Amino acid sequence: MIREEKKSLQVRKYGAAPFDIVLVHGGPGAAGEMATLAADLASGRGILEPLQTATSVTGQVAELADVIETLGNRPVILVGFSWGAWLSLMAAAEHPASVRKLILIGCGPFEEELSFRVLENRLNRLEEEEKTAFISNLLILSDPEAGEKDAALANLGTLVAKTDSFDPIQEAGTEQIDYRGDIFQRVWEEAAEMRRTGKLLDLGTRIKCPVVAIHGDTDPHPAGGVQIPLEAVLKDFQFILLKNCGHKPWIERRAREEFFRILDKELS
Repeated sequence: MIREEKKSLQVRKYGAAPFDIVLVHGGPGAAGEMATLAADLASGRGILEPLQTATSVTGQVAELADVIETLGNRPVILVGFSWGAWLSLMAAAEHPASVRKLILIGCGPFEEELSFRVLENRLNRLEEEEKTAFISNLLILSDPEAGEKDAALANLGTLVAKTDSFDPIQEAGTEQIDYRGDIFQRVWEEAAEMRRTGKLLDLGTRIKCPVVAIHGDTDPHPAGGVQIPLEAVLKDFQFILLKNCGHKPWIERRAREEFFRILDKELS
């Protein structure tokens, strides 16, 4: 287990207290990407957007738990996006008394064999030069000795904005994201091993609260890799598939309205 020195919490607040809702960003290492969604949801609500800084899974779970305990009106609703969906599930399993509902948006698959489908789906949506750049940046991020990891993750973010969207209402790369390649490399390596060994999915057996997964039908992350495993381990689980929708439902022109209708209902 990796131990990290406790740092001051980095978190943005939207709306007014009490802060009942916590939005958890993806990456790992893509702090700030939930800002647009947080602003859209803030009217009449108190929302926290933690900015992850820890470089281990254990550290990120502890960091999130600290935000909830220090600033949240417990038990909170955790809304996790992409990597943040996994992180939120981990936090809910480790701190069940602090979470009253778990909402997973664009969650990654829980079975290792489907992880290759994610890469395949993304590469199939790129031009040849873009495919080369995608692989090159992935290799930089997977090499502990390589430099320029922040730039590599930012480059991937630009490419993923193309591969993961169906009909976006905003241009790729307009969100102000603080890309941290070191966080991505270290945390993702550990998280991928948790998936490979089944430890990640096993955490689902410890979840006490209702769980809702919202997924786009064109998301490169296979929907079946989320729905089927979670149905097998969660007692109170609902899976919602949005049509004409990519990885980020809140930016999708054809799915945005339905997404917010569902989210408003789940947050009420």
